[in-house]
Formats: sequence, structure tokens, C-alpha cells
Amino acid sequence: MDHLDKRSDSEIVALSLRDSNYFAVLIERYEKNFFRYITRLCACSREDIEDLIQEIFIKIYRNLNDFDPKLKFSSWAYRIAHNEVISRYRKIRTRPQTVNLDPDLTISDRTKDDLVTFFDRNLNKAKIFDILAMLDLKYKEVLILRFFEEKSYEEISDILRKSPGTVATLLNRAKKQFKEKTNKLNIEF
Repeated sequence: MDHLDKRSDSEIVALSLRDSNYFAVLIERYEKNFFRYITRLCACSREDIEDLIQEIFIKIYRNLNDFDPKLKFSSWAYRIAHNEVISRYRKIRTRPQTVNLDPDLTISDRTKDDLVTFFDRNLNKAKIFDILAMLDLKYKEVLILRFFEEKSYEEISDILRKSPGTVATLLNRAKKQFKEKTNKLNIEF
């Protein structure tokens, strides 16, 4: 399947509709991205995240016929992921959870200087995630999509099904709320 790496998502979707084995390429492309996205958005255990990812891919596969190739596949797929996360969030928000800050965090093969930099960077990351956890969900998700998932306003608009103007307003309010929380807690970056 090496030759498939150069194919667009839309091309892989078309192939998947003819042969379900091609769907594995989409899973490979998006599995880590969804894991990071979910980890950043909600305080779920690794097992819950893996279950959620499985549900997301099942929904994506079941709805492949509804995908409009004129749209960007990643926005469509993130929309499904977003809906699943929000649905799960509503079910578990009353249960206390632990936050997994960074699933890719490892300390192997680092020099002493690298470790100092590594811990400083990740201490800031921990502070950021602590503050994000305090924000309203609508602000948290828009900040994560924009700054962690690096989605454009248009993609965020497609994912959240809000106009680009509303996305811009949400981002401005989210940044303001984030800044207010950092000021209130006397946190500097």
C-alpha cells in the first residue's frame, strides 16, 4: 500500500467505497491525530480514548457514502470525531477523570540540558492544559482545533458547523477567557 501514501483522502475514500480494505489507509492517517485531539479536548482514560476512536472510525466508515468529495475529508472526519467527543463528554462530565497531557511524551536519550528544556516546555504545556480544562467547552474546542490541530477558520467552520464569522468570534472570546484565567492564577508563559 506504499503507493497509496501519495493519494488524496478523497481518492482513498473512493477506493474504500469499492474495497473496504483501503479504509485502513484512512485509519492510519487519522488515528494519531484523533488520539491527540481527544486527549486535548477531554479528560478520558487511554482505554476510553481508544474506544472513542474506534467508534469514530466506525461512524466514518458507515457514512462514507455521504461524504461529498468537493469538501475536505479531514474537516468531515473531524466533524464526526467532534460529535462523538461531545456525545461522550455529556455522558461522563459528572465523573471525575484524569488528564493525559501528551501521549507522545518520552524522556529517553536526552542529555541533562535537554532534560531541563524538556521539563520547562512540558511544565508550560501542563499549565496550558490546566487552563484549557477550566474553559467553557465551546472555547476549549475552538482553541484546540485552531492552535493544536492547526485547522483553518474554514475547517473549524466545517467541523463545528458554524459560520467563519462565528468561529472568529468564538476564538476571540476563547483567547480572552484563556488570558483572564492566566491572569487570575498569576501564570506567565
